[in-house]
Amino acid sequence: MKILHIDSNHELMIEQLQAAGHINEEDYTSSKEEIEAKIDQYEGVVIRSRFKIDKQFLDAATNLKFIARVGAGLESIDIPYAESKGIALIAAPEGNRNAVGEHALGMLLMLFNKLKQADTEVRAGQWNREKNRGLELEGKTVGLIGYGNMGNAFSKKLKGFDCEVLCYDIRPNLGNENATQVSLEELQQRADVLSLHTPWTPLTDKMVNTEFINGFKKPFWLINTARGKSVVTEALTNALKSGKILGAGLDVLEYEKLSFENLFTETEQMPEPLQYLIQAENVVLTPHIAGWTVESKIKLAQTIVDKILALETK
Repeated sequence: MKILHIDSNHELMIEQLQAAGHINEEDYTSSKEEIEAKIDQYEGVVIRSRFKIDKQFLDAATNLKFIARVGAGLESIDIPYAESKGIALIAAPEGNRNAVGEHALGMLLMLFNKLKQADTEVRAGQWNREKNRGLELEGKTVGLIGYGNMGNAFSKKLKGFDCEVLCYDIRPNLGNENATQVSLEELQQRADVLSLHTPWTPLTDKMVNTEFINGFKKPFWLINTARGKSVVTEALTNALKSGKILGAGLDVLEYEKLSFENLFTETEQMPEPLQYLIQAENVVLTPHIAGWTVESKIKLAQTIVDKILALETK
């Protein structure tokens, strides 16, 4: 097959596809319109998140057999329209699930042990021990919404902390030795920590709003390594101010662009809720890197290669 790569990835991908006999071409700078003008020449395209693969793009891709996204989700693709054209869709959640699980755990431990503010204070010459007394995960109840690759990876990391792990998912019978599947209502009644591991869909868009937050019986900690648009930032900041949410670890933000590569253009102003998050001591922020490790870059590329090569056997 002739394959177009429109985002850079680990070099093993092109090396292995080439060794398997496929023709690989790279174009990391052309506009969407320029790519559309030549996409009919290719049977496959490998993407990350540079632009949306919409109806217009798919109509131009008259010979396309597959779209492979080097990442966990496919939200940048018009999935129903692509499937209606018989195009195979490939993602690689297996490739970065461990990285996401470790990142979520790191954020939670950072919040519980006040590592952010303690580090800042020591660097400023302050030695505040009692103020920075932490919490232990042991005995706490951690609730996960979404129990696919990412949720499973996080629950596996939590197993050694002697905490109870609950999971909620729209799919039944997903609970295992690491997490007990419950209803959303039960999770909201019991959780001390909420961690999101869901894709961005109409069901999860703006899911964590004021009504949702107020549905929790106890004040809780929030971890989001999933998708920023699942959390209404203003509702989050109001809950942080009131104490309903005790602290938040956010690897993703509502204000991210579709490409996940930036927050704002130079002419856009920072929204007030984000200004609050940046100043808050009980908030940890990272730039959508939960799945970005040295190891996951290799695993993601290898997963995509394996799935592309598997298409030939079907």
